Amino acid sequence: MVKRLIYIAFSAVIVVTFVLGFYLKDLKFNYAFEDFFPLDDPELEYYREFSNAFGDDSNFLIIGLNSEVGTVYDTAFLSKVRALSDTLKVYIQIESVLSPATLRRPVISPAGIFRIPILHVEDQEKLRSDSIYIRTNPFWGSNLISKDGSSLAIILEHRKLYGKESTDSLLNFINTQVVSNGFNDYHFAGTAKAEMVFIEKMQGELLIFMGISIILVIVFLAYAYRSWYGVVVPLVVILLAVVWTTGAMAAFDKPLDILMVLLPTILFVVGTSDVVHIMTKYIEELRLGKDKLTAIKVTMKEVGLATFLTSLTTAVGFATLLTASVRPIREFGVFTAFGVFAAYFAAFTLMPSILALVGKPSVSRKKVQKSSWIGFLSWSFRKVMRSPGLIAVIVTAITAISILGISFLKVNTFLIEDIPSDDPLKVDYAHFDQKFGGTRAFELDIHVRDSAMDIFHPEIIRQIDKVDQYLEGPYEAGNIFSPAIIIKILNQATQGGISSEFRLPEDNWKAVNRNIRRVRQMDGYSRIITPDRSRGRITAKIGDIGSSLSLERAQQLREFIATNTDSTVVSFTITGTSNLVDKNNEYLARNMLQGLAIAFLVVAIIAGIMFKSVRMVFITLIPNVIPLIIIAGIMGYFGITLKLSTSIVFTIAFGIAVDDTLHFISKFRLELAKGKSKLYALKRTYLSTGKALIITSIILSGGFLTLILSDFGGTFYTGLLVSLTLVFALVIDLTLLPVLITIFYKTGKATRNS
Repeated sequence: MVKRLIYIAFSAVIVVTFVLGFYLKDLKFNYAFEDFFPLDDPELEYYREFSNAFGDDSNFLIIGLNSEVGTVYDTAFLSKVRALSDTLKVYIQIESVLSPATLRRPVISPAGIFRIPILHVEDQEKLRSDSIYIRTNPFWGSNLISKDGSSLAIILEHRKLYGKESTDSLLNFINTQVVSNGFNDYHFAGTAKAEMVFIEKMQGELLIFMGISIILVIVFLAYAYRSWYGVVVPLVVILLAVVWTTGAMAAFDKPLDILMVLLPTILFVVGTSDVVHIMTKYIEELRLGKDKLTAIKVTMKEVGLATFLTSLTTAVGFATLLTASVRPIREFGVFTAFGVFAAYFAAFTLMPSILALVGKPSVSRKKVQKSSWIGFLSWSFRKVMRSPGLIAVIVTAITAISILGISFLKVNTFLIEDIPSDDPLKVDYAHFDQKFGGTRAFELDIHVRDSAMDIFHPEIIRQIDKVDQYLEGPYEAGNIFSPAIIIKILNQATQGGISSEFRLPEDNWKAVNRNIRRVRQMDGYSRIITPDRSRGRITAKIGDIGSSLSLERAQQLREFIATNTDSTVVSFTITGTSNLVDKNNEYLARNMLQGLAIAFLVVAIIAGIMFKSVRMVFITLIPNVIPLIIIAGIMGYFGITLKLSTSIVFTIAFGIAVDDTLHFISKFRLELAKGKSKLYALKRTYLSTGKALIITSIILSGGFLTLILSDFGGTFYTGLLVSLTLVFALVIDLTLLPVLITIFYKTGKATRNS
């Protein structure tokens, strides 16, 4: 019978491994900013309709070129810029190139419309005049040439890129052309560039995290069990869980993204927890004199249910991420929950089968170690039982201080804050923030509400100009382009290109309107005005100021529009990818609370079923809520903001930390069922589970702590905060939990029900 069960277990493992392992070849890496837009959000649907009309605001790249002679007004430098611009225009994926070396301004006269270069590339003398003209004309060139004149920018609009290959192809082409045209000091920015860098970093970090996790698990297991099978068997179980989960991801065409890179590390530490509890109990039963098969049966019986419940709570903790408004977080929750049960299935099929086949380990060498563990845990238990009041006071004080810290906790994120300040990508973005006012796209949709007017009606243009001026002033936006700007360009063009005439016309609207048709081919015209002229767009660039300040400014802009524009003739709506990314943070706190509430409810139900006692529900929850409060307080005090990556810390930490509590109270329940008194059952539980709790917590914390090696700030803080939470949870489980059981748990009815 035993052999038959072993064969069934091995067969099941082999089949599952073969099927899911087959899909591993299809596993991909991906990171797309648009994947992190909030789902089921009306503003997302609005933006999709907006992008259908005007194009996607993330389909652009900016090339920053620094002049080696200190000024861009140099014929040799600008000749290279023009050559580069002309070369870029012919690439199939590039739809438009906006370059100061090729840009021309219109001048309209009775003889027709003329286009004059804003920079006379081949005439050094005229370049001096051009520099003065650009400095006195805020639109022409000032958005493409830095104020100090040392750098210029080329803005590329490209087609929608699908997948890493098309992105790499475009970026490699641009990089090759920049270098081949003689530019050594240059910068890149744009969504495609950021996504490529993130993917490359994720690929490298996945290998690093897996390697370190394997080494860490080997070291801990070797120290704890000091036998080859005590290392190899658990390691095989954990690796299988990783293979199964990543294979399932590939089968469902789910690529590894910045969150999924955490998955192998999480599975390593969670899987290790399962096998440590099995190995610890198995060796304990052998030490009590039981034969190998009996020890395995007792282990599966006593540890199996508790481990299933802990796997369930951990999986539920991750599954609650389905409440998030961001698709990658939802998928992370689903596949990690799957991985937790994959680890459980592997542990309780393969591990007992292998233990039954290998020889019985020698436990005599464990006596000294066992004695030291028992001695330490006995001393710790006595200290806890003698100082319940002191423990309660200390925990209460720490909790109160932490709650105060939570009041300082802020919700905020930056587009590329997750990488170090000295990273080349961060340096590139900082260059554009400092020299050109930023790379973050700002979009404002304009709807003409009066059917008797169109977008170029003088009253509509005046309303748009008010908003333009606000954006340039209090909003601190740059590179503004709008229908009002087109009218200013036309007014200037009809006045011979005089700098002072870059303004709205006072009394020659008819002359300007007559010439509108002449500039329909002007760069950018079709991107901001629909063919029927009933709708327009204001586009601009802002610095990476953070979602908190961005949302604040957006609200101030809405208030300005409501107060200073006539909504009966025209309406303005903030939209765009940056707005959607900012809105994610509005959902973070709500999603986190919803997820935690569900996790609390599931744990409460499990504790209620196990003990049939409302008091035990609170006894179970309190030791796991307090560490979360402490971590939130630490975040508040140290200025660690709530954002996409750190918002999931609480759900992950609670789902994992509660495992130790459930193992503890499950063992306590078994001891009570044997007829022991409450205090003696508590002592036996403390001594029996203490070692496993400490070892698993060290492994779990150590495993998550490896994430601090990440270049991504979010991953760094996820590893650090989850590690701290697990340490705090262990301390609470070994101090406050026994005190709570002693004070609030009543024997009698609960014991008989047990």
